[in-house]
Amino acid sequence: MAKDALKEERMKILDLLSKGTITAEQAENLLGAMGEAEERVETEQVAKKKTPFRMLKILVDSADGDEVRVELPIEFAKLLKSKRFNIDSLNDTDIDIDQLIEMVNSGVVGEIVNVKSADGDIVKIVVE
Repeated sequence: MAKDALKEERMKILDLLSKGTITAEQAENLLGAMGEAEERVETEQVAKKKTPFRMLKILVDSADGDEVRVELPIEFAKLLKSKRFNIDSLNDTDIDIDQLIEMVNSGVVGEIVNVKSADGDIVKIVVE
């Protein structure tokens, strides 16, 4: 319900109260019910807003001091699997995009890969 409509409904309830058509208790119950309905609508509206893209972060710190930071929206991985792209080289990699998408859809968040080599190289893959 729009704010103007809610205000109008409240005014009608107060008018009924002032005319003695309803009791103060009935007016209070009606106004309380309207408030609950308004909260429910607001909660639903917030839930409908699209959440920001989750990000796939690839962090590489080499023993030589090189730093690589890659951040990709998870939705990009889904887009790569769609029929809009024909990337044959993606099939030649060891990256299992389907598994990655399944993990993200199931709610996996946080560090999913953490490798530290004997040479001191560090590779991390994180979903945020």
